[in-house]
Amino acid sequence: MLKPNIPLSGPHRVDHLLIAELVEKGSRVLDVGCGDGALLQLLADTKDTDGRGVELERDRVNACVTRGLSVIQGDADRDLDDYPDEAFDYAILSLTIQATRYPKTVLENLLRIGRRAIVSFPNFGHWRIRMELLLTGRMPQTQNLPEPWYTSPDAHLCTIKDFADLVELVDAEVEEAVAFNASGHRLPIRHSLSMQNLFGEKAVFLMRKRDQA
Repeated sequence: MLKPNIPLSGPHRVDHLLIAELVEKGSRVLDVGCGDGALLQLLADTKDTDGRGVELERDRVNACVTRGLSVIQGDADRDLDDYPDEAFDYAILSLTIQATRYPKTVLENLLRIGRRAIVSFPNFGHWRIRMELLLTGRMPQTQNLPEPWYTSPDAHLCTIKDFADLVELVDAEVEEAVAFNASGHRLPIRHSLSMQNLFGEKAVFLMRKRDQA
């Protein structure tokens, strides 16, 4: 369960703080699309995790290694097949699934590699996005989706409802899910999926395969 044991303030991304609350102390973690290693460092500092990272961009990999993090260059769409089943306690994808070519396959691999999978993503169903699309007839640009459609890496944007449908499609079970805004205000999804889809700017899902003990 999400517990407010890590302050939602300071230099850390809100989704990183929420993810850290979901991870058990001392766990083995794989962070796919780890970027500059900020989440791996946060987990090491607050949860004493044994973390590994996969990152597509070479300069970010080098920056992580310089910081002493165990990170290799790799592509979520192509390289996750090489990892054995349940090699980690958690396989994490933070604000990255919408930029993958094959989100369903990536999610299936996360659920296979980790005993639990954690995914955060921007919610394309937020009311500001709906309003801008309705009033302008153009793809929205917001704080969470700042780039124009022709330069954005986000090839597969989705809503919270869309992602919940995908979780069902891959035969997974949601153990915890929360929508939130830029200030870290939380909207527990179990209360009303439709309301969280309307008011949540981003979401974090903790999942496992249904047949796991």
